[in-house]
Amino acid sequence: MANTSSRTLRLLSLLQTHRYWPGTELADRLGVSARTLRRDVDRLRELGYPVEARRGIDGGYQLAAGAALPPLVIDDEEAVALTVCLQAATQGAVEGIAESSVKVLAKVAQVLPVRLRRRVEALRAMTVRAGWDGAPATGVDPGLLTDIALACRDAERLRFAYTAANGRRTDREVEPHRLVSLGRRWYLVAYDLTRHDWRSFRLDRLTGPAGTGARFRPRDLPGGDAAAFVRAGIGNLPMPYQVEAVIAAPEETVRARIGRWSTVEAIDETHTRVRVTTDSLEWPLMALGVVDAEFRVVSPPELRDRVRDWGARFGRAAAEAPVSR
Repeated sequence: MANTSSRTLRLLSLLQTHRYWPGTELADRLGVSARTLRRDVDRLRELGYPVEARRGIDGGYQLAAGAALPPLVIDDEEAVALTVCLQAATQGAVEGIAESSVKVLAKVAQVLPVRLRRRVEALRAMTVRAGWDGAPATGVDPGLLTDIALACRDAERLRFAYTAANGRRTDREVEPHRLVSLGRRWYLVAYDLTRHDWRSFRLDRLTGPAGTGARFRPRDLPGGDAAAFVRAGIGNLPMPYQVEAVIAAPEETVRARIGRWSTVEAIDETHTRVRVTTDSLEWPLMALGVVDAEFRVVSPPELRDRVRDWGARFGRAAAEAPVSR
């Protein structure tokens, strides 16, 4: 049987993964009696964790919200995901939280095991952030990010399968250079050994990356700026949507909120025209909401339809009673 301290941590970890645990199932998971489980629950309560108990034949336990934030137990993958998100937040991805994110990131990094700290530090050192072009980068497993970051830092060749925009799948072997966080995407800038030229690869289209064990002498990237290299490549791709909207707010207000990734033009003292070229309608819609002012969509018609859908959904959410769980 595990000692008391490790068993208590195991209990806390289990309580954090489910909203409600039947007592018998929880005791079986821990390999203890119902009486020992009750003692362990009491021990967590003494440490400040608000564990609620339900009595009866279907009795069990759940971790409730408390008045203060107690320590959390997270696994390796969750720790890496947390630090990836905090690193993005320190770059100002969400207004007003950069300073707090730096403080939290410092606390997390201090207690990370060496094996995880090495991966997170590699990601920090090998990532070039190109500003917030909409929502933060998503859709990529943190483990994959750190694996590729380590290959960049250690100058180790990578092999992977890559699916192009037209659906064609090819096998690639590359010399990884840098990761770039741009818009809602992550990109790998690398020298393609098959095509004998520099390329950028969207990480959400990349599968099965594996180090070959072969080291290489890093090459000089043309222009030296990985973010600019990715931007140039994206600029050559067709963008299906040309978004135009008029916002009932002064130009300086709009520019401060979303001017980093859109064309902003004053119409008069209280109205501003915004233009965006994009391959997705989701983040322009969120951006228009971020300005916190009335707006009118000029084009495309698909965005007007999306606004109506979101408006109806939000209206229902505000009108309906909360769903009991």
